[in-house]
Amino acid sequence: MVRTLHKQAAALFAAAAVSFTFTPSGAFAQDVGIAASNPGSLYHSTGTAIAKMANDAAQLKASVHPFASATVYLPAVSAGDYAFGVSNVEELRVAVLGVEQFKGRNYSNLRAATILYPLRTALFVRKDSPIKSIADLKGKRVVAGFTSQKTIPPLLDALYATAGMTSADIQPVSVPNVVAGADAFASGRADAFFFAIGAAKVEEANASVGGIRALDIPDTPENVAKIKKFFPPAYLRPEKPSPRNIGVVEPINALSYDGVLVASTNTPDDVVYRMVKAMHANKKAMAQVFGVMNLFDPGRMATNLDPIQFHPGAIKFYKEANAWPPKS
Repeated sequence: MVRTLHKQAAALFAAAAVSFTFTPSGAFAQDVGIAASNPGSLYHSTGTAIAKMANDAAQLKASVHPFASATVYLPAVSAGDYAFGVSNVEELRVAVLGVEQFKGRNYSNLRAATILYPLRTALFVRKDSPIKSIADLKGKRVVAGFTSQKTIPPLLDALYATAGMTSADIQPVSVPNVVAGADAFASGRADAFFFAIGAAKVEEANASVGGIRALDIPDTPENVAKIKKFFPPAYLRPEKPSPRNIGVVEPINALSYDGVLVASTNTPDDVVYRMVKAMHANKKAMAQVFGVMNLFDPGRMATNLDPIQFHPGAIKFYKEANAWPPKS
């Protein structure tokens, strides 16, 4: 009887310890959860690089928690279930405003911690495919739907618009997210897939089909205007072939927009302060884990994102670094 009671007490103590340890908003919690997309995605690799750096340099016991997409986990960051989330400026904007995929829901307590890097995206085809341009995708099988990743459809609409097309001009291959889209392409169910340049899944797709090629977007004022109609924060960024730019076999312009590390008013100020301070000083360490972090610019961490607000913990560091108020 005594032994049973001791076991029950030990079990209750262990459960309480686990609950205490993983409460991001707890007064003494040191464990920091970073919500990100599934393994293979750009966001997951980014979260992994940030978590390792935080463990090594910020005295934060950080770990990555995978979800289908930021559409799914931003509400959990807002609720304080996770200290941080990896997202982009547009998805954070619509979440804060409670519009688009977040219509009718209040996530106005989400806050930006830092700009991460330009998210460079492209439509990819097989390297030996006769598809040479976005216009050539007309009538072809292209990933579509993205039921758990609502940021993607307007990006695809923007890409099609540059070729005078709409989503009605392709044969849709429905997938829930970009990882599933890459799998559909690799298995032969799609002729083209959409993904971020530099992601691990792109490298995997490249290896599985014997080479892939990113499609170019001509950098003209007309194309930029068409893109911004569907995705206002997007811009065209030149990309060249490099070991990190798998699928970029010749110079192209990639549809790009900024990634952002997200926190909330439930994330303690000190945790955010320590995180952004460590990121500012440890770009090289993060880039050694994930090469895309070479694009992280410590001088551009604070940028005017109105109506998105920055977290007070981040603002404290940016003031110390003479980077506040932010530039547009």
